[in-house]
Amino acid sequence: VQLQASGGGLVQPGGSLRLSCAARRSTHNINAMAWYRQAPGKQRELVARITTGDNTNYADPVKGRFTISRANIKNTILLQMNSLKPEDTAVYYCLAANTYWGQGTLVTVSS
Repeated sequence: VQLQASGGGLVQPGGSLRLSCAARRSTHNINAMAWYRQAPGKQRELVARITTGDNTNYADPVKGRFTISRANIKNTILLQMNSLKPEDTAVYYCLAANTYWGQGTLVTVSS
């Protein structure tokens, strides 16, 4: 399984970005997928997770601002990020099936 993440970039505080992650070369539907992030000098942390039945959960700092969902493409998830803050600056990683990591996409929130 190979994960391809995209959508990162530079945005001003209060702005929005949408990340996508596609899990390729999988013969199965992957139910559990998640986004993590790692800011400079900090440990990697969970941002949002989507599991069987499209159940979702979010880290407290992003609740109400971020939305994780499945795209209409097999094994692809999205992360809609609104009202971005400078503290959201990090490399965002996709995780599939609690096993496979993507390469990361950089999100920078700065004026």
